[in-house]
Amino acid sequence: MPSIPTGASPSSNPSTPQASDQIFAARVKDIILDDATTPNLFKNNGEWAAIGGILFSRINTPNPEKDPETDSFARPLFSNHKNFPLINELVYVITLPNTNIQGKVDSVSFYYFQPINVWNNNHHNGIPNPLAGGQLPDAQKRDYEQTSAGAVRKVTDGGTDIDLGRTFKENLNIKTILPYEGDVIYEGRWGQSLRFGSTVNDSKISNPWSKVGKNGDPITILRNAQFDDGKDPWIPQVEDINKEGSSIYFTSTQEIPLKVSSKSYNSYKTAPTSPDKFAGEQIILNSGRLVFNSKEDSILFSSKDTINLNAVNSVNIDAPLTVIQSKEVLLGDKNARESVILGDKFLTDLSKLLTQIIALGTALQSPIGTPAPFVPNVAIPVPAVNVTQTATEMLNKIQTYKSKVSKTK
Repeated sequence: MPSIPTGASPSSNPSTPQASDQIFAARVKDIILDDATTPNLFKNNGEWAAIGGILFSRINTPNPEKDPETDSFARPLFSNHKNFPLINELVYVITLPNTNIQGKVDSVSFYYFQPINVWNNNHHNGIPNPLAGGQLPDAQKRDYEQTSAGAVRKVTDGGTDIDLGRTFKENLNIKTILPYEGDVIYEGRWGQSLRFGSTVNDSKISNPWSKVGKNGDPITILRNAQFDDGKDPWIPQVEDINKEGSSIYFTSTQEIPLKVSSKSYNSYKTAPTSPDKFAGEQIILNSGRLVFNSKEDSILFSSKDTINLNAVNSVNIDAPLTVIQSKEVLLGDKNARESVILGDKFLTDLSKLLTQIIALGTALQSPIGTPAPFVPNVAIPVPAVNVTQTATEMLNKIQTYKSKVSKTK
């Protein structure tokens, strides 16, 4: 059975990569992330081709110099998966071919893997450099609890003295998430996580998504920001959609106990299944605020059943033009039956009628007749006929003034 290299085969000059080098452990002394923070390291190691590269010191032959320019340089091994280490984290380094291989087949460079999981912690895996300051302070010694399996970091006094970088400050409350059998989990350093999991309804430690369905039903949970569960930070956490930060849940058969902000379905004759009772395929987006923005084209919502807009305060629509195309529109109540009047058509006819009523009224302001020989007022018959005719026409088409679509209450 082939042996797996676990240490180093140092060359005469540890800073120079040799084709004979095996995989070896190294401490990160610095990292190049831009052209401004460490301009000399950026310039001396390939400029933009050096982004993500580290300056390191071998664990078994450490460099006592504090200046990272005296250390070896290694690039990330993987091009599409980036997991940049922190200062004082440990990485595995390997020698592999570089861009000069076309001219020299044994031309190699250093490349590094992702940080070694020495603390089994997603936040950081930095470990103090014994060459940086001699013995650890008493306060920091207490951060490491010796067990039969090795050291376990348990910071209880709120203090930390590990140098992890220029802007990265240790947050002692960051937790990892609890795994279940078969899970594939990706975690960030600040409480973000992506779980490719499943229903596990007979697990010793329960979770909120396994109350229904059978073991193995897939679920995907994307979470940004954990929540304070009141437990020690080294105890793993299970996601809780009602307590964590922003999250997206992709379900298959699961029932997610989501507490929605507004749950009034009075507009329905038969209300839809409550979000916390629905079990099946769905996508849940949950956050302090949701913004849907289309930069060039439309936002389209399509549903085989209904689309519900539910709010605690109001539903507002602001647009130059609002079009509702429907066979029936109920305003004010689901049982609305009063038809809305077609305003333009009604007002045109009503205006005509009122004009003629005014003319008739004007004519009637004069006496209907005069004393003997009783001459009739000739101004009355014409407007009277017009009023009668217009009123008759409006009465005959009175039903046409009502909207056949919009009903109100």
